Amino acid sequence: MPETKVSEVKPLVDTEDEIALVDRMKAGREKIVRELKKVIVGQDEVIQEVLIALFAGGHSLITGVPGLAKTLLIKTIADITQLSFGRIQFTPDLMPADVIGTEVVEEDALTGRRHLKFVKGPIFANILLADEINRTPPKTQSALLEAMEEQQVTAGGVTYKLDAPFFVLATQNPIELEGTYPLPEAQLDRFMFKILIDYLPEDDEIAVVDTTTGVASMIVAPLLTSQDILDFQHIVRQVPVAEEVTRFAVRLVAASRPGNSSTPDFINKWVSWGAGLRASQFLVLGGKVRALLNGRFHVSYEDIRALAHPVLRHRLIVNFHAHAERIDTTQVIDRLLEAVPSPSSGL
Repeated sequence: MPETKVSEVKPLVDTEDEIALVDRMKAGREKIVRELKKVIVGQDEVIQEVLIALFAGGHSLITGVPGLAKTLLIKTIADITQLSFGRIQFTPDLMPADVIGTEVVEEDALTGRRHLKFVKGPIFANILLADEINRTPPKTQSALLEAMEEQQVTAGGVTYKLDAPFFVLATQNPIELEGTYPLPEAQLDRFMFKILIDYLPEDDEIAVVDTTTGVASMIVAPLLTSQDILDFQHIVRQVPVAEEVTRFAVRLVAASRPGNSSTPDFINKWVSWGAGLRASQFLVLGGKVRALLNGRFHVSYEDIRALAHPVLRHRLIVNFHAHAERIDTTQVIDRLLEAVPSPSSGL
């Protein structure tokens, strides 16, 4: 059977309206980046990954030390896209009702009758920043699960739909781990990406200091709407993927699981738990966004490889052998990409 090439896959994005929407999506990305650069210095890769997740309709977990503009980045994206923004500062005493909302007794001024009224919590926003999510107990962390998976919440036996689009960006502080509650694997798996935000180079840090200690303040312009984001998410789903590209994504994820016959030796040595099915799905879905943003109407092997780190880094659990040898998930994924080469078919 001849090998399937991308050129043999029938384009699903082929009408004038669809092509125009893709052009609008690329222009929208450029507008967002241009406005972000008014207030955010550097962090190009972080911005790229956040926007891919937003256009794909996925959630992101971002890790970085305090003071690296995580909150400013997300709030600015919300302002540019005219999406409603909610922020929850997770603390050890936070309760699920503080996230979802609660029922309160309200009295009718005319009749004097009392009834229960649901007061919505901060989760009812298009973009939700869950700040330091690992500082709250699992009971409260789990309040996000239904919202992230089903885009709805349940309170008092009543289900409330969340407005679309709905995008959760949760942050974790990698320092001061005392008194924290690590996210369980089931909840981590619901995040499309784990994004790492690091210190800026010296010149960029100087630019930040100069900007933030002066009197001028940058104002970003609202350039997109929630309907634009929903349209972008819709067109992304129509991007075709050759079977060989999907197979490469699946094989890459499967190779991360210890105990399989095709698993590399270093995975069996260093990894106690590999990535599941969602990793394959998010590699392909993120690859579709990346392809469109790069002017292509099909997903390539390079799209899959480029997203391997943000998709896999929170899904691989390294064991004590890896810790003893100072091997982290980044090094494991690097080795994995070398061990599972993409087929040489020009895709």
